[in-house]
Amino acid sequence: MAMANHQTQAFVFGILGNIVSFFVYFAPVPTFYRIYKRKSAEGFHSLPYIVALFSAMLWLCYALLKKDAFFLTTINSFGCVIESIYIFFYFIYAPMPAKKQTLQVVLSLNIGVFSVVVVLIQTLLKGTDRIRVFGWICASFSVAVFAAPLSIVAKVVRTKSVEFMPFPLSFFLTLSAIMWFAYGLLKGDLCIAIPNVLGFTLGLVQMVLYGFYKHAGKGNKEKLPEQVIDMVMLSTLSTSDFHQISHQQNEIKKSDEEDGNDDDEETGKPEKSMETSGELQPNGSTV
Repeated sequence: MAMANHQTQAFVFGILGNIVSFFVYFAPVPTFYRIYKRKSAEGFHSLPYIVALFSAMLWLCYALLKKDAFFLTTINSFGCVIESIYIFFYFIYAPMPAKKQTLQVVLSLNIGVFSVVVVLIQTLLKGTDRIRVFGWICASFSVAVFAAPLSIVAKVVRTKSVEFMPFPLSFFLTLSAIMWFAYGLLKGDLCIAIPNVLGFTLGLVQMVLYGFYKHAGKGNKEKLPEQVIDMVMLSTLSTSDFHQISHQQNEIKKSDEEDGNDDDEETGKPEKSMETSGELQPNGSTV
């Protein structure tokens, strides 16, 4: 009776985990809508989507080895499809250097590293050992990805600004970690449960920090460095808000450069004499 109850609860948490994870996977849609409208992916990055695809591929392979992990199979199959679409869409609109870099990373990580891992495990291990080792590889990779937001947490505390840590995303990632932790615990699978303990903890910390600093940092204009944005994105399955910040930084720099050029051109023009013109002339300064 208790076993049947556990299976029912695991079924419920598996469904809930899939639903929440679907929302997380759809988070980058606004980003790609902006890319489509601009017909350019300049200022955006493909690495978070490539890493998310690699993670989904690992977990899907683990689920297929277990043979009794239907919910892991469904969500990670969807993850492989949606992340592949994101990468393909990015590749269409990215500038040529970014296309080359994206192709190199996909070939080395998603094809090269993944193939080596699968071949070694299939060749050297058998039965339950194969499943166990592959499970801990997945868990280790997930822990590394979940640990990436530590840099953003430190940044929030230092700058007292949460402009680069959106609350809805932190909330859904925390909720997703809770669902999958419960699912892994009820199924007796520590490879699923343990990484989500860290995910839940860090998500909770982010939400607490957001509540504490959401008003305190309004006057702080310091922007997050682009490389830190990339690290955050590794853990958030490619969310649009961080990409938007990176894009805004690039646009601000371009705008400043254009304003500076305009000033130089204006100040370089000869001014008409006030006596001959009879009216005030612009002095070339910006207000």
